[in-house]
Amino acid sequence: MALTLKVRAAVRLVYRPAGPRGFATAPTGPLAGVKVLDMSRILAGPSATMLMGDMGAEIIKVERPKSGDDTRRYAPPFIQKKKGEDSDIAAYFTSCNRNKQSVALNFTKPAGQAIIKDLLAESDVLIENFKTGTLDKYGLGYEQLKEQFPQLVYCSITGFGHTGPYKERPAYDMLIQAMGGSMSITGVPDGEPMKMGLSMFDLTAGLHGVIGILAALQDRHATGLGQHVDISMLDVSVALLQNQGMNYLAKKERQKRVGNNHPNVVPYQVMPSKNGHFILTASNDEQFEKFCKVAGRMDLVADDRFNTMKARVVNRPVVTPALNEVTKTQTTGWWLEQLEKAGVGCAPILHPDEVFADPHVLSRGMLIEMDVDGCDEPA
Repeated sequence: MALTLKVRAAVRLVYRPAGPRGFATAPTGPLAGVKVLDMSRILAGPSATMLMGDMGAEIIKVERPKSGDDTRRYAPPFIQKKKGEDSDIAAYFTSCNRNKQSVALNFTKPAGQAIIKDLLAESDVLIENFKTGTLDKYGLGYEQLKEQFPQLVYCSITGFGHTGPYKERPAYDMLIQAMGGSMSITGVPDGEPMKMGLSMFDLTAGLHGVIGILAALQDRHATGLGQHVDISMLDVSVALLQNQGMNYLAKKERQKRVGNNHPNVVPYQVMPSKNGHFILTASNDEQFEKFCKVAGRMDLVADDRFNTMKARVVNRPVVTPALNEVTKTQTTGWWLEQLEKAGVGCAPILHPDEVFADPHVLSRGMLIEMDVDGCDEPA
């Protein structure tokens, strides 16, 4: 059944630099022809469908009548119009909802459920991130839909997945950071556990959702059948422990918080300079020797406490203060210039405004110009 839907609001991508990772326009990308019904909201699901839209998929976003996605109210800041005036469009909402058409639809009512099913008849993918069991109440769960729509790839992104004792719990990124182990190993040794500055597991759950959807679409080429892609934020957070998790499994010892340091590599940390800070990552003995040569401190290479990675890790309480005194003697700019010439890993610590002005970031097409409905100029 063909439907004509009234678009509630759209965020339309009008410019995307063609390049190694870009597409001139979204409809010509590798997912052109794939139709996605986006019943997700907030961040994890919308970030997944946005990425699919960037690759050319057609995204129809279902929002609640009147109120819409919660992130429409996650403000300030708002997208600004001419002369610096605020629009009524939250910057947060636009960050994860480009390349979509939004429709206002109440799927808790039979009429809305019927429209959802009409849309599914023409869709390849449904993605949702409601608490487990929510859509089942309205006849829109995977088990209820799979016979009528056997071709459908149905992706659920939840805090704890659709199985297990925690499956019905609600979740937010900070809860997952706490329960997945990352907070316990983040922060300074004598301080409280620390969350990351980003909604890391909302975003990485979205990425895993896209990977699962693409795998399911590929499998459908062979079988003709869709499947349920069950993404758990907690699963993702545990998987991303990776080397830190294996450190525990190898020794059965809890990792202590080491601040901005690396538990297995020294120096791999924030270093003080004469006028600020920078990052130094001498990730092997050869790079450490190069650092010492730049610093004019080859005596450190001859010191048994410094001359191997194992020695530097074991003697971290001695090594770190000694290196700090060395790096304080020159400016950040001096260290970056000299260490880059020597091939030693280093970086400035940038604020977002500096990131968005960085020539490499700009050359990679990471800053795009968009038309946002409701604003009178690109944002």
